[in-house]
Amino acid sequence: MSVLVQGITVRFGKRRVLDALSLPELHAGEVTVLAGPNAAGKSTLLRAMAQLIPHQGTVMLDGADLRRMPAVDRARQVGFMPQALPSGSSLIALETVIAALRAGKTLPAHQADAAAMAVMDKLGIAALALEPLDALSGGQRQMVSLAQAIVRDPRLLLLDEPTSALDLARQVRLLSELRRLAAEGRVVVAVLHDLALAAQWADRIVLIHGGHVHAQGRPDQVLTPALLAQVYGVQARVERCSRGRLMVMIDGEI
Repeated sequence: MSVLVQGITVRFGKRRVLDALSLPELHAGEVTVLAGPNAAGKSTLLRAMAQLIPHQGTVMLDGADLRRMPAVDRARQVGFMPQALPSGSSLIALETVIAALRAGKTLPAHQADAAAMAVMDKLGIAALALEPLDALSGGQRQMVSLAQAIVRDPRLLLLDEPTSALDLARQVRLLSELRRLAAEGRVVVAVLHDLALAAQWADRIVLIHGGHVHAQGRPDQVLTPALLAQVYGVQARVERCSRGRLMVMIDGEI
C-alpha cells in the first residue's frame, strides 16, 4: 500500500499556506514525521490529506483519490487525530470512541462496545472509559483521541502533534503503538515538534518551511546542523549517543 500526495495548495483568504506541495511516496510500514517551524504548514497539510479543508492537488491511497471517495468509505480508510478534542462534550470517553467507530462501520451495539473497549485497553486507558471527556486531563484526552483515530482500523493514520500533552511514559507508549500500527501494514504520518522524538521514532522526516518541502529523508539526512540553521534559525549539534541513537542539541539562536 502507498500514498501519493501531489501538488497540494491551500489558501486562507489571500494567504497561500501551501504552494503546490508534494511528498515522496509514502509506504505501508513506515512512520513519516512532518517537522518544521510554527506556521510552516504542517497541520494544514495533514488536514488537507484527511480531506478536512478545501485544497488543490490530489491525495491518492493505492490509486484511489480520497477526495472522490464517498465519506463513509473514506472514514474506513483514514484515521485522523487532531491537536485537541473539542471541549464542551457531555459524552463519556467510551461513547466518543464508539461514535468514531460507527462513523465508518455499522455494528450491533454489543460489538461496537467491545471493539471500542478493546482499543482503549490496548492503549492503557480502559480505566477512563466511563469518565466524562471534559473531566480528563490534556494527556488523557489525547490518548482518547488516538483511540478514536484507530478504532476503525484505518489504512492511513494521520496525527497532529500527538505527544504534545503527554508525559514521558505516555509518549513512549503512543509512539510504540504508532510503530506497531505501521508494522501491521499501515501508512502513518505524524506532525511532531520534538526533533529528539522524531530522530528516534521516524523512518522518514519531511521538513516543511514556508509552505514547501525543504528537505526529506532519513532522520540522519534531514536533522543536520546546516538544515536546522536554515529552517529553524538555530545553532545545533547532531550527535549519536552511546546506543547509536541520533540526538539533537540546540545551543542557541543564530
